[in-house]
Amino acid sequence: MNRFLLGILLGLAAGVVDVLLMLPMKFPDKTTALTGAFFSRFAIGFLAANVTLPMHPALAGALVGLLVSIPDAVITKAYGPIIVTGLIFGALAGWAGRTWAA
Repeated sequence: MNRFLLGILLGLAAGVVDVLLMLPMKFPDKTTALTGAFFSRFAIGFLAANVTLPMHPALAGALVGLLVSIPDAVITKAYGPIIVTGLIFGALAGWAGRTWAA
C-alpha cells in the first residue's frame, strides 16, 4: 500500500480510537477537546507511518507519538494517558508503516 495513504488511514484510525476513549469524559468544551484530540492523534498516525529515522520503525513511531503528545499533556496536565496513548499509537503506526507500506 502507498505509504501516504496508509498514513492517512492510520491517522484516521488513531483519531477515532482516541475520541472513542474520551467520549465518557467530561470537559468544559467537549467538542473542542475531542476535535483537538482527534487531530493530534491523526498527526501521530500519519507522521509515524511516513517518517524515516535511523532506528527501528516502531521506535521512530513511538518518538513521534511522544513529541506530538507532549504539548497536549503539558496543557491539560493529564500526562499519563496522553503520553501513553501517544507512544502506543506511534509505535503501532511506525510498525504498520514498515510492514504494510510499499
